[in-house]
Amino acid sequence: MNTLPNAVSSIRSTLADARTRRQQWLHGAARSVSLDDVLSGTCLGGRINELAGRSVVVDTQDQLAAALALIELDGTARRLIVCPPGVAAEHRRLVVDKAEADALVSDRPDGDVEWQLPRSIACNSAVTSSSAPPAARCHTEWVLLTSGTTGAPKMVAHTFDTLTAPMRNRPEPPHSVVWGTFYDIRRYGGLQILLRAVLGDASFVMSGVHEPTAGYLLRLGRRLATHISGTPSHWRRALMCAEARDIAPRYVRLSGEIADQAILNALRACYPHARVSHAFASTEAGLGFEVDDGLEGFPASFVGNTRDVQISVEGGSLRIRSTRTAVQLVGDDSRLGDDEGFVDTGDVVERRGDRYYFLGRRSGIINVGGLKVYPEEVESAINRHPAVRMSMVRPARSSMVGSLVAADVVLEQTPDANAAAADFKREILQICADRLAPHKVPATIRFVPALEFAAAGKLARHA
Repeated sequence: MNTLPNAVSSIRSTLADARTRRQQWLHGAARSVSLDDVLSGTCLGGRINELAGRSVVVDTQDQLAAALALIELDGTARRLIVCPPGVAAEHRRLVVDKAEADALVSDRPDGDVEWQLPRSIACNSAVTSSSAPPAARCHTEWVLLTSGTTGAPKMVAHTFDTLTAPMRNRPEPPHSVVWGTFYDIRRYGGLQILLRAVLGDASFVMSGVHEPTAGYLLRLGRRLATHISGTPSHWRRALMCAEARDIAPRYVRLSGEIADQAILNALRACYPHARVSHAFASTEAGLGFEVDDGLEGFPASFVGNTRDVQISVEGGSLRIRSTRTAVQLVGDDSRLGDDEGFVDTGDVVERRGDRYYFLGRRSGIINVGGLKVYPEEVESAINRHPAVRMSMVRPARSSMVGSLVAADVVLEQTPDANAAAADFKREILQICADRLAPHKVPATIRFVPALEFAAAGKLARHA
Protein backbone atom coordinates (compact mmCIF):
# COMPACT_ATOMS: atom_id res chain seq x y z
CA MET A 1 0.00 0.00 0.00
CA ASN A 2 1.24 3.48 -0.84
CA THR A 3 1.86 5.92 2.00
CA LEU A 4 1.71 9.68 2.15
CA PRO A 5 5.09 11.45 1.73
CA ASN A 6 6.49 13.71 4.45
CA ALA A 7 6.69 16.83 2.28
CA VAL A 8 3.41 18.36 1.16
CA SER A 9 3.15 18.28 -2.63
CA SER A 10 0.35 19.92 -4.57
CA ILE A 11 -0.36 21.36 -7.99
CA ARG A 12 0.25 24.92 -6.76
CA SER A 13 3.47 24.14 -4.90
CA THR A 14 4.85 22.19 -7.84
CA LEU A 15 4.14 25.03 -10.24
CA ALA A 16 5.53 27.61 -7.80
CA ASP A 17 8.81 25.68 -7.72
CA ALA A 18 9.13 25.77 -11.51
CA ARG A 19 11.72 28.34 -12.57
CA THR A 20 10.19 29.21 -15.92
CA ARG A 21 6.80 28.67 -17.36
CA ARG A 22 5.23 29.81 -20.60
CA GLN A 23 1.75 31.24 -20.75
CA GLN A 24 -0.66 28.35 -20.23
CA TRP A 25 -4.42 28.40 -20.67
CA LEU A 26 -7.31 26.29 -19.49
CA HIS A 27 -9.93 26.48 -22.23
CA GLY A 28 -13.49 25.65 -21.20
CA ALA A 29 -16.52 25.56 -23.46
CA ALA A 30 -17.55 29.13 -22.56
CA ARG A 31 -14.37 30.89 -21.40
CA SER A 32 -10.60 30.57 -21.06
CA VAL A 33 -8.48 31.26 -17.99
CA SER A 34 -4.73 31.73 -17.85
CA LEU A 35 -2.85 29.58 -15.38
CA ASP A 36 -1.12 32.66 -13.96
CA ASP A 37 -4.53 34.05 -13.00
CA VAL A 38 -5.51 30.68 -11.51
CA LEU A 39 -2.43 30.60 -9.29
CA SER A 40 -2.81 34.18 -8.07
CA GLY A 41 -6.60 34.30 -7.81
CA THR A 42 -9.59 32.34 -6.58
CA CYS A 43 -12.72 30.68 -7.95
CA LEU A 44 -14.06 30.30 -4.40
CA GLY A 45 -14.58 33.95 -3.53
CA GLY A 46 -11.56 34.01 -1.24
CA ARG A 47 -13.09 31.44 1.12
CA ILE A 48 -10.37 28.81 0.74
CA ASN A 49 -9.42 28.89 4.43
CA GLU A 50 -12.92 27.75 5.40
CA LEU A 51 -12.14 24.44 3.71
CA ALA A 52 -8.71 23.86 5.24
CA GLY A 53 -8.45 20.33 6.60
CA ARG A 54 -11.97 19.39 5.48
CA SER A 55 -13.27 16.52 3.40
CA VAL A 56 -14.77 18.35 0.42
CA VAL A 57 -17.19 17.12 -2.23
CA VAL A 58 -16.53 18.87 -5.56
CA ASP A 59 -19.68 18.60 -7.66
CA THR A 60 -19.99 21.02 -10.58
CA GLN A 61 -21.83 21.23 -13.85
CA ASP A 62 -18.91 22.87 -15.66
CA GLN A 63 -15.59 21.07 -16.18
CA LEU A 64 -13.59 24.29 -16.05
CA ALA A 65 -15.13 25.21 -12.68
CA ALA A 66 -14.18 21.75 -11.40
CA ALA A 67 -10.60 22.13 -12.64
CA LEU A 68 -10.19 25.53 -10.99
CA ALA A 69 -11.62 24.30 -7.68
CA LEU A 70 -9.43 21.19 -7.63
CA ILE A 71 -6.27 23.20 -8.29
CA GLU A 72 -7.16 25.70 -5.58
CA LEU A 73 -8.12 23.08 -2.99
CA ASP A 74 -5.23 20.67 -3.54
CA GLY A 75 -2.87 20.98 -0.58
CA THR A 76 -5.51 22.72 1.56
CA ALA A 77 -8.42 20.28 1.85
CA ARG A 78 -7.78 17.04 3.71
CA ARG A 79 -9.75 15.10 1.12
CA LEU A 80 -11.21 15.94 -2.30
CA ILE A 81 -14.15 13.80 -3.40
CA VAL A 82 -14.15 14.34 -7.17
CA CYS A 83 -17.68 13.74 -8.43
CA PRO A 84 -18.32 13.00 -12.09
CA PRO A 85 -21.56 14.37 -13.54
CA GLY A 86 -24.81 12.76 -12.50
CA VAL A 87 -24.05 11.01 -9.22
CA ALA A 88 -27.35 9.29 -8.50
CA ALA A 89 -29.40 10.64 -5.60
CA GLU A 90 -29.43 7.23 -3.92
CA HIS A 91 -25.62 7.16 -3.96
CA ARG A 92 -24.93 10.64 -2.53
CA ARG A 93 -25.47 9.69 1.11
CA LEU A 94 -23.24 6.66 0.67
CA VAL A 95 -20.49 8.89 -0.78
CA VAL A 96 -20.84 11.37 2.10
CA ASP A 97 -20.80 8.72 4.79
CA LYS A 98 -17.93 6.64 3.43
CA ALA A 99 -15.74 9.64 2.61
CA GLU A 100 -16.67 11.49 5.81
CA ALA A 101 -17.52 14.56 3.76
CA ASP A 102 -18.23 17.76 5.66
CA ALA A 103 -18.21 20.44 2.93
CA LEU A 104 -19.36 21.03 -0.62
CA VAL A 105 -17.95 23.10 -3.48
CA SER A 106 -20.38 23.46 -6.35
CA ASP A 107 -21.54 25.72 -9.17
CA ARG A 108 -24.96 24.10 -9.09
CA PRO A 109 -27.68 26.26 -7.48
CA ASP A 110 -29.35 23.26 -5.86
CA GLY A 111 -26.14 21.48 -4.88
CA ASP A 112 -26.37 22.31 -1.17
CA VAL A 113 -29.93 20.98 -1.04
CA GLU A 114 -28.99 17.74 -2.79
CA TRP A 115 -25.89 16.99 -0.71
CA GLN A 116 -27.05 18.43 2.65
CA LEU A 117 -23.55 19.06 3.98
CA PRO A 118 -22.85 21.44 6.90
CA ARG A 119 -20.75 23.82 4.78
CA SER A 120 -21.27 24.85 1.15
CA ILE A 121 -19.21 27.24 -0.97
CA ALA A 122 -20.05 28.35 -4.48
CA CYS A 123 -17.48 28.22 -7.26
CA ASN A 124 -17.56 29.09 -10.94
CA SER A 125 -15.34 29.21 -13.99
CA ALA A 126 -14.33 32.84 -13.39
CA VAL A 127 -11.21 33.68 -11.40
CA THR A 128 -11.08 36.82 -9.27
CA SER A 129 -8.22 38.40 -7.36
CA SER A 130 -7.85 37.28 -3.78
CA SER A 131 -6.32 38.86 -0.70
CA ALA A 132 -6.93 35.82 1.50
CA PRO A 133 -3.82 34.72 3.40
CA PRO A 134 -2.40 31.32 2.45
CA ALA A 135 -4.30 28.43 3.98
CA ALA A 136 -2.48 25.89 6.12
CA ARG A 137 -0.84 23.24 3.98
CA CYS A 138 -1.82 19.60 4.35
CA HIS A 139 -1.66 16.35 2.46
CA THR A 140 -4.71 16.04 0.20
CA GLU A 141 -6.25 12.69 -0.56
CA TRP A 142 -8.01 12.55 -3.93
CA VAL A 143 -11.08 10.29 -3.97
CA LEU A 144 -12.24 9.22 -7.43
CA LEU A 145 -15.46 7.38 -8.18
CA THR A 146 -15.26 4.36 -10.45
CA SER A 147 -17.47 4.03 -13.50
CA GLY A 148 -19.02 0.60 -13.05
CA THR A 149 -22.01 -0.41 -15.14
CA THR A 150 -24.34 -1.09 -12.23
CA GLY A 151 -24.66 -0.45 -8.52
CA ALA A 152 -22.99 2.11 -6.31
CA PRO A 153 -19.58 3.32 -7.47
CA LYS A 154 -16.46 2.36 -5.57
CA MET A 155 -14.41 5.22 -4.14
CA VAL A 156 -10.70 4.96 -4.82
CA ALA A 157 -8.18 7.11 -2.93
CA HIS A 158 -5.10 8.53 -4.61
CA THR A 159 -2.45 11.01 -3.50
CA PHE A 160 -0.73 13.73 -5.48
CA ASP A 161 2.25 11.38 -5.78
CA THR A 162 0.28 8.40 -7.13
CA LEU A 163 -1.57 10.60 -9.61
CA THR A 164 1.58 12.26 -10.93
CA ALA A 165 3.93 9.25 -10.82
CA PRO A 166 3.38 8.48 -14.56
CA MET A 167 4.61 11.99 -15.41
CA ARG A 168 7.95 11.79 -13.65
CA ASN A 169 11.20 11.24 -15.50
CA ARG A 170 9.51 11.81 -18.86
CA PRO A 171 11.18 13.87 -21.61
CA GLU A 172 10.18 17.52 -21.57
CA PRO A 173 7.49 18.14 -24.22
CA PRO A 174 7.95 20.88 -26.81
CA HIS A 175 6.57 24.25 -25.79
CA SER A 176 3.83 24.18 -28.40
CA VAL A 177 1.81 21.38 -26.79
CA VAL A 178 -1.95 21.85 -26.40
CA TRP A 179 -3.75 18.93 -24.78
CA GLY A 180 -7.34 17.91 -25.28
CA THR A 181 -9.38 14.94 -24.10
CA PHE A 182 -12.83 13.54 -24.73
CA TYR A 183 -12.76 12.32 -21.13
CA ASP A 184 -14.37 14.26 -18.33
CA ILE A 185 -11.60 15.53 -16.02
CA ARG A 186 -13.53 14.20 -13.01
CA ARG A 187 -12.68 10.65 -14.02
CA TYR A 188 -9.24 9.09 -13.74
CA GLY A 189 -8.46 9.26 -17.47
CA GLY A 190 -9.42 12.93 -17.78
CA LEU A 191 -7.77 13.96 -14.52
CA GLN A 192 -4.53 12.40 -15.74
CA ILE A 193 -4.61 14.59 -18.85
CA LEU A 194 -5.42 17.74 -16.85
CA LEU A 195 -2.44 17.12 -14.57
CA ARG A 196 -0.20 16.20 -17.49
CA ALA A 197 -1.04 19.49 -19.19
CA VAL A 198 -0.90 21.80 -16.18
CA LEU A 199 2.30 20.30 -14.77
CA GLY A 200 3.84 19.79 -18.21
CA ASP A 201 3.91 23.40 -19.43
CA ALA A 202 0.97 22.91 -21.81
CA SER A 203 -2.47 24.40 -22.34
CA PHE A 204 -5.60 22.28 -22.11
CA VAL A 205 -8.93 22.25 -23.97
CA MET A 206 -11.90 20.76 -22.08
CA SER A 207 -15.19 19.60 -23.51
CA GLY A 208 -18.45 21.18 -22.41
CA VAL A 209 -21.45 19.63 -20.71
CA HIS A 210 -23.46 17.75 -23.37
CA GLU A 211 -21.24 19.26 -26.09
CA PRO A 212 -21.59 17.30 -29.36
CA THR A 213 -18.46 15.53 -30.55
CA ALA A 214 -18.43 17.65 -33.71
CA GLY A 215 -18.52 20.86 -31.67
CA TYR A 216 -15.62 19.77 -29.48
CA LEU A 217 -13.60 18.77 -32.54
CA LEU A 218 -14.13 22.26 -33.96
CA ARG A 219 -12.82 23.84 -30.76
CA LEU A 220 -9.85 21.48 -30.69
CA GLY A 221 -9.05 22.58 -34.23
CA ARG A 222 -9.35 26.28 -33.40
CA ARG A 223 -7.07 25.86 -30.37
CA LEU A 224 -4.53 23.92 -32.49
CA ALA A 225 -4.62 20.92 -30.18
CA THR A 226 -1.54 18.75 -30.64
CA HIS A 227 -2.14 15.93 -28.12
CA ILE A 228 -5.61 14.37 -27.82
CA SER A 229 -6.82 11.41 -25.75
CA GLY A 230 -9.99 9.40 -25.43
CA THR A 231 -11.45 5.91 -25.31
CA PRO A 232 -11.59 3.85 -28.52
CA SER A 233 -15.35 4.54 -28.51
CA HIS A 234 -14.67 8.30 -28.27
CA TRP A 235 -12.39 8.06 -31.29
CA ARG A 236 -14.79 5.92 -33.30
CA ARG A 237 -17.50 8.53 -32.82
CA ALA A 238 -15.03 11.30 -33.67
CA LEU A 239 -14.02 9.65 -36.93
CA MET A 240 -17.69 9.57 -37.96
CA CYS A 241 -17.67 13.40 -37.94
CA ALA A 242 -16.43 15.46 -40.88
CA GLU A 243 -14.85 17.77 -38.29
CA ALA A 244 -12.34 15.04 -37.44
CA ARG A 245 -10.44 16.20 -40.54
CA ASP A 246 -10.16 19.72 -39.08
CA ILE A 247 -7.69 18.68 -36.37
CA ALA A 248 -4.05 17.79 -36.93
CA PRO A 249 -2.78 16.13 -33.75
CA ARG A 250 0.83 15.09 -33.32
CA TYR A 251 -0.12 12.56 -30.67
CA VAL A 252 -3.28 10.42 -30.47
CA ARG A 253 -3.85 8.40 -27.31
CA LEU A 254 -6.43 5.71 -26.54
CA SER A 255 -7.25 4.18 -23.16
CA GLY A 256 -10.18 2.93 -21.09
CA GLU A 257 -11.21 0.14 -23.48
CA ILE A 258 -9.45 -2.43 -25.61
CA ALA A 259 -7.87 -0.76 -28.63
CA ASP A 260 -8.34 -3.21 -31.49
CA GLN A 261 -6.37 -3.14 -34.73
CA ALA A 262 -9.25 -1.63 -36.68
CA ILE A 263 -9.36 1.61 -34.67
CA LEU A 264 -5.56 1.86 -34.55
CA ASN A 265 -5.41 1.52 -38.34
CA ALA A 266 -8.23 4.02 -38.84
CA LEU A 267 -6.50 6.64 -36.70
CA ARG A 268 -3.19 6.09 -38.44
CA ALA A 269 -4.90 6.56 -41.81
CA CYS A 270 -6.71 9.73 -40.70
CA TYR A 271 -3.68 11.26 -38.93
CA PRO A 272 -0.63 9.92 -40.80
CA HIS A 273 1.75 12.36 -39.09
CA ALA A 274 0.60 11.54 -35.55
CA ARG A 275 2.05 9.07 -33.09
CA VAL A 276 -0.83 6.73 -32.18
CA SER A 277 -0.51 5.18 -28.72
CA HIS A 278 -2.81 3.09 -26.57
CA ALA A 279 -2.45 2.87 -22.81
CA PHE A 280 -3.69 0.50 -20.15
CA ALA A 281 -4.88 2.20 -16.98
CA SER A 282 -7.55 1.87 -14.33
CA THR A 283 -8.69 4.03 -11.43
CA GLU A 284 -7.42 1.44 -8.97
CA ALA A 285 -4.15 0.33 -10.60
CA GLY A 286 -3.20 3.64 -12.18
CA LEU A 287 -1.38 3.84 -15.50
CA GLY A 288 0.16 0.46 -16.26
CA PHE A 289 1.83 0.91 -19.62
CA GLU A 290 1.65 2.53 -23.04
CA VAL A 291 2.03 0.79 -26.40
CA ASP A 292 3.53 2.84 -29.23
CA ASP A 293 4.17 0.29 -31.99
CA GLY A 294 0.78 0.66 -33.69
CA LEU A 295 -0.31 -2.89 -32.88
CA GLU A 296 -3.11 -4.16 -30.67
CA GLY A 297 -2.16 -5.96 -27.49
CA PHE A 298 1.25 -5.49 -25.87
CA PRO A 299 4.71 -7.07 -26.09
CA ALA A 300 5.33 -10.04 -23.78
CA SER A 301 8.49 -8.25 -22.64
CA PHE A 302 6.27 -5.86 -20.64
CA VAL A 303 5.54 -8.67 -18.18
CA GLY A 304 8.00 -8.67 -15.30
CA ASN A 305 9.91 -5.89 -13.63
CA THR A 306 10.40 -2.42 -15.01
CA ARG A 307 11.58 0.73 -13.31
CA ASP A 308 8.35 1.63 -11.54
CA VAL A 309 5.67 -0.81 -12.75
CA GLN A 310 5.52 -4.57 -12.29
CA ILE A 311 3.15 -6.57 -14.48
CA SER A 312 2.20 -10.20 -14.07
CA VAL A 313 -0.32 -12.54 -15.69
CA GLU A 314 -1.85 -15.26 -13.55
CA GLY A 315 -4.60 -17.51 -14.83
CA GLY A 316 -4.91 -15.19 -17.80
CA SER A 317 -5.64 -12.20 -15.56
CA LEU A 318 -3.53 -9.03 -15.87
CA ARG A 319 -2.13 -7.84 -12.52
CA ILE A 320 -0.25 -4.61 -11.77
CA ARG A 321 1.87 -3.34 -8.88
CA SER A 322 3.41 0.12 -9.00
CA THR A 323 3.91 3.51 -7.37
CA ARG A 324 0.91 4.64 -9.41
CA THR A 325 -1.53 2.34 -7.65
CA ALA A 326 -4.22 3.91 -5.50
CA VAL A 327 -3.74 4.08 -1.74
CA GLN A 328 -6.98 2.37 -0.70
CA LEU A 329 -10.68 1.86 -1.24
CA VAL A 330 -12.48 4.47 0.85
CA GLY A 331 -14.94 3.12 3.41
CA ASP A 332 -14.50 -0.43 2.18
CA ASP A 333 -12.99 -3.31 4.14
CA SER A 334 -11.98 -5.20 0.99
CA ARG A 335 -8.34 -5.08 -0.06
CA LEU A 336 -7.21 -3.09 -3.07
CA GLY A 337 -4.34 -5.47 -3.82
CA ASP A 338 -3.17 -8.92 -2.77
CA ASP A 339 -0.54 -9.73 -0.14
CA GLU A 340 2.21 -8.82 -2.61
CA GLY A 341 0.59 -5.52 -3.55
CA PHE A 342 -0.63 -6.60 -7.00
CA VAL A 343 -3.99 -5.28 -8.18
CA ASP A 344 -6.02 -7.75 -10.24
CA THR A 345 -7.39 -5.58 -13.05
CA GLY A 346 -10.10 -8.05 -14.07
CA ASP A 347 -8.84 -7.92 -17.67
CA VAL A 348 -8.12 -11.26 -19.33
CA VAL A 349 -5.21 -11.60 -21.77
CA GLU A 350 -3.86 -14.40 -23.92
CA ARG A 351 -0.30 -14.87 -25.11
CA ARG A 352 0.26 -15.62 -28.79
CA GLY A 353 3.91 -15.77 -29.72
CA ASP A 354 5.79 -12.78 -28.35
CA ARG A 355 2.66 -10.70 -27.66
CA TYR A 356 -0.28 -10.62 -25.27
CA TYR A 357 -3.76 -9.81 -26.57
CA PHE A 358 -6.72 -8.58 -24.55
CA LEU A 359 -9.74 -10.87 -24.64
CA GLY A 360 -12.08 -8.83 -22.43
CA ARG A 361 -13.31 -8.26 -18.90
CA ARG A 362 -13.73 -11.31 -16.73
CA SER A 363 -17.04 -9.86 -15.47
CA GLY A 364 -18.44 -9.57 -19.00
CA ILE A 365 -18.24 -13.20 -20.11
CA ILE A 366 -21.09 -14.65 -22.18
CA ASN A 367 -21.72 -18.31 -21.34
CA VAL A 368 -22.60 -20.29 -24.46
CA GLY A 369 -23.37 -23.85 -23.42
CA GLY A 370 -20.65 -23.73 -20.77
CA LEU A 371 -18.09 -22.15 -23.12
CA LYS A 372 -16.74 -18.65 -22.48
CA VAL A 373 -17.09 -15.78 -24.92
CA TYR A 374 -15.55 -12.36 -24.33
CA PRO A 375 -17.61 -9.72 -26.17
CA GLU A 376 -14.55 -7.56 -26.87
CA GLU A 377 -12.80 -10.42 -28.68
CA VAL A 378 -15.77 -10.86 -31.02
CA GLU A 379 -16.05 -7.08 -31.56
CA SER A 380 -12.39 -6.95 -32.54
CA ALA A 381 -13.10 -9.45 -35.32
CA ILE A 382 -16.28 -7.69 -36.49
CA ASN A 383 -14.58 -4.30 -36.55
CA ARG A 384 -12.05 -5.57 -39.09
CA HIS A 385 -14.68 -5.37 -41.84
CA PRO A 386 -14.01 -2.14 -43.78
CA ALA A 387 -17.68 -1.16 -43.75
CA VAL A 388 -18.00 -1.41 -39.97
CA ARG A 389 -17.57 1.71 -37.86
CA MET A 390 -18.19 0.07 -34.46
CA SER A 391 -19.94 -2.88 -32.88
CA MET A 392 -21.18 -4.16 -29.55
CA VAL A 393 -21.62 -7.83 -28.70
CA ARG A 394 -24.20 -8.93 -26.13
CA PRO A 395 -25.84 -12.15 -24.96
CA ALA A 396 -29.14 -13.32 -26.40
CA ARG A 397 -31.15 -15.84 -24.39
CA SER A 398 -31.36 -19.37 -25.71
CA SER A 399 -33.45 -22.23 -24.33
CA MET A 400 -30.89 -24.70 -25.67
CA VAL A 401 -27.51 -23.34 -24.48
CA GLY A 402 -28.43 -20.54 -22.08
CA SER A 403 -27.05 -17.71 -24.22
CA LEU A 404 -26.04 -17.03 -27.78
CA VAL A 405 -23.79 -14.31 -29.15
CA ALA A 406 -25.61 -11.36 -30.70
CA ALA A 407 -24.00 -8.32 -32.31
CA ASP A 408 -25.23 -4.78 -32.93
CA VAL A 409 -23.21 -3.17 -35.72
CA VAL A 410 -22.92 0.42 -36.93
CA LEU A 411 -21.94 0.67 -40.60
CA GLU A 412 -20.13 3.43 -42.41
CA GLN A 413 -22.47 6.08 -43.72
CA THR A 414 -22.42 4.95 -47.34
CA PRO A 415 -25.30 5.42 -49.83
CA ASP A 416 -25.51 1.71 -50.63
CA ALA A 417 -25.26 0.47 -47.03
CA ASN A 418 -28.85 -0.80 -46.89
CA ALA A 419 -28.67 -2.51 -50.27
CA ALA A 420 -25.43 -4.20 -49.29
CA ALA A 421 -26.54 -5.19 -45.78
CA ALA A 422 -26.97 -8.86 -46.66
CA ASP A 423 -23.52 -8.97 -48.25
CA PHE A 424 -21.99 -7.16 -45.28
CA LYS A 425 -23.57 -9.62 -42.86
CA ARG A 426 -22.24 -12.60 -44.78
CA GLU A 427 -18.74 -11.08 -44.98
CA ILE A 428 -18.70 -10.20 -41.27
CA LEU A 429 -19.71 -13.74 -40.33
CA GLN A 430 -16.93 -15.10 -42.56
CA ILE A 431 -14.34 -12.87 -40.83
CA CYS A 432 -15.57 -14.13 -37.47
CA ALA A 433 -15.50 -17.76 -38.61
CA ASP A 434 -11.93 -17.34 -39.85
CA ARG A 435 -10.70 -15.82 -36.59
CA LEU A 436 -12.88 -17.28 -33.82
CA ALA A 437 -13.99 -20.61 -32.43
CA PRO A 438 -17.46 -21.65 -33.67
CA HIS A 439 -19.23 -20.88 -30.37
CA LYS A 440 -17.95 -17.27 -30.54
CA VAL A 441 -19.36 -16.51 -33.99
CA PRO A 442 -22.48 -14.30 -33.69
CA ALA A 443 -25.77 -16.13 -34.06
CA THR A 444 -27.44 -12.86 -35.04
CA ILE A 445 -26.20 -9.55 -36.43
CA ARG A 446 -28.34 -6.44 -36.30
CA PHE A 447 -27.38 -3.24 -38.09
CA VAL A 448 -28.20 -0.19 -35.97
CA PRO A 449 -27.74 3.57 -36.51
CA ALA A 450 -25.91 4.11 -33.20
CA LEU A 451 -24.79 2.42 -30.01
CA GLU A 452 -25.37 3.43 -26.41
CA PHE A 453 -22.43 4.87 -24.47
CA ALA A 454 -21.85 5.22 -20.75
CA ALA A 455 -20.93 8.55 -19.18
CA ALA A 456 -17.26 7.55 -19.09
CA GLY A 457 -17.17 7.36 -22.90
CA LYS A 458 -17.20 3.57 -23.11
CA LEU A 459 -19.74 1.26 -24.68
CA ALA A 460 -22.64 0.81 -22.27
CA ARG A 461 -22.46 -2.85 -21.41
CA HIS A 462 -25.44 -3.70 -19.25
CA ALA A 463 -24.97 -6.47 -16.74
